[in-house]
Amino acid sequence: MIEEYHFGSITIDGKTYNHDVEVRWDKTVLKWWRKESHFVYPEDVKRAIEQNPEVIVIGTGESGVMEVGKDAKKEIESRGIELIIDITEEAIKTFNIINEESKKEEGEQKKVIGLFHLTC
Repeated sequence: MIEEYHFGSITIDGKTYNHDVEVRWDKTVLKWWRKESHFVYPEDVKRAIEQNPEVIVIGTGESGVMEVGKDAKKEIESRGIELIIDITEEAIKTFNIINEESKKEEGEQKKVIGLFHLTC
């Protein structure tokens, strides 16, 4: 699904994006807007949470500069959603693995959402 990532760009199903993205298990790709560029607040993850995913994977940038705030973490985890936070390159690998393995193993697609910061 996610084919390539380089600082500032991500290629998903053949299309390249040059802005932060929200990627859903059903191949929906949306622009991921945040209140602040390098900090994640609860309102920044609201749209993803509303999809009732089983897992949210957050990529914190090439060097991991973006911080996921305690309140955002609490908001996600309090709803029983598994939260994985890593630098973007590793977060993308994790997202792809969860997405692919759930297709093969369970027969039913696991609801996973990736929120990826593409710079810093």
